[in-house]
Amino acid sequence: MPLKFAANLTLLWPELPYLDRFEAAADAGFAAVEILFPYDVAAKETLGALRSNGLEMVLINAPPPNYTGGARGFAAEPDKVDRFRYDMKRVFRYAEALGASFIHVMTGDGEGAACKETLIENIKWAADAAPKCVTLTLEPLNPVTMPGYFLNDYDLTAEILGAVGAPNVALQYDSYHAQMIHGDALAVFDKHFDLIRHIQIGDIPDRGAPGTGDVDFAELFEKIERSNYTGWISAEYHPQGPTETSLDWMKR
Repeated sequence: MPLKFAANLTLLWPELPYLDRFEAAADAGFAAVEILFPYDVAAKETLGALRSNGLEMVLINAPPPNYTGGARGFAAEPDKVDRFRYDMKRVFRYAEALGASFIHVMTGDGEGAACKETLIENIKWAADAAPKCVTLTLEPLNPVTMPGYFLNDYDLTAEILGAVGAPNVALQYDSYHAQMIHGDALAVFDKHFDLIRHIQIGDIPDRGAPGTGDVDFAELFEKIERSNYTGWISAEYHPQGPTETSLDWMKR
């Protein structure tokens, strides 16, 4: 089955105004997009850009940004349970309005048993409260890019997903973070494939385009094809120069 690629419009086409990026993605051959934090723009404007360009919204991040300078997310912070649940209700409204398939739930900073238990209970609550047809995802983030972030290991994430045990909660695999955390993105994919429902791609060390760093994307794409994965693969990287010149990896 052919691989399906989506464009992360938070990172790609950074030189264009937000709403113009949708047309650029469609012109480049993408059929779907994701936006990390779409909350600064009215949902109806984003929805209009999606519809006018025939695009599907794959994923948004949660919660909305913390403009006070705090860490992104707080699903694992024991003293912010009420804030987490309040903000997730807003996220759910955005996801429904945009037709998003996935919500990446960010955990925030912390460590230890209390944070782990808080995350498990918060995700159980969110799984029950989430709109139908929306899957919540957990994604480990590497400690170089996100120092102090609670969810910083794929094995830990697998353990938490097992404790949550909800069919609408799954693993978000990112080749960049997998390589940075464990040193072998392909081995991480093999070990945790059964939990993966969404894939993002970027290369190390600076989240460049596929093929600019150490990840063997030819082999990774072959593994994804052999696995019969049917979901989206989102291009989430920093293009060096015009985005169009960074898309050779799509011609594989």
